[in-house]
Amino acid sequence: MNLTLKIWRQEGPAAKGELVTYDMPDVNEDMSFLEMLDVLNERLIEGGEEPIAFDSDCREGICGMCGLMISGEAHGPERTTTCQLHMRSFRDGETITVEPWRANAFPIVKDLVVDRGAFDRIIESGGYISVNTGAAPDAHATPVPKQNADRAFMAAECIGCGACVAACPNASGMLFLGSKITHLGELPQGQAERSARVVSMVEQHDEEGFGGCTNIGECSNACPKGIGLDVISQLNHDLRQAAGRRR
Repeated sequence: MNLTLKIWRQEGPAAKGELVTYDMPDVNEDMSFLEMLDVLNERLIEGGEEPIAFDSDCREGICGMCGLMISGEAHGPERTTTCQLHMRSFRDGETITVEPWRANAFPIVKDLVVDRGAFDRIIESGGYISVNTGAAPDAHATPVPKQNADRAFMAAECIGCGACVAACPNASGMLFLGSKITHLGELPQGQAERSARVVSMVEQHDEEGFGGCTNIGECSNACPKGIGLDVISQLNHDLRQAAGRRR
């Protein structure tokens, strides 16, 4: 298949960026999107040009590093990570626009690479579990109801890719934040700092420059792990509970 790519090129954070057009002939439909970019970069290097900078790591849909805005959709037309998106999802002759995540909290580093350190700082602001358990207990020593365990596992599937932020018209990180709050909030070990944790993490979220949530739902639709809006409801519930205790 033959494709036309319009890719965002930007030398650095302070540089002016632009969309640059590249012709991509003979693309194998079984390639992943990142493999296609690898082929383009090999061609650019052979021609003495600067390769396109983009993030990737595991390429197995686990690490969340590979997020790109593809023709206006976070991770592209399929509900998956960019590294797991295959070229058979596109039509022969199609023009594809490739851009980085667009959010004030995710400043561009170079080309398609953004700094998602804001997510790390939000997690760091949540602190740690301070319950003194002594020696490592048996795995089954603290009973957890199956419903709670299943919900904690669901929330823990969040890989921090940032698609929720990129898809949200407000650039809100509430789906990510709600996942982290729900993950620990459903487990006994997470109860000691539950109120302090949610307050601290929401404050850090706002300080990083993420927008507010207006429950449009684009975040959940774009999430490659299918995390639902109920984690945002859990976040709001915990925040109200924490505010009540502070009075």
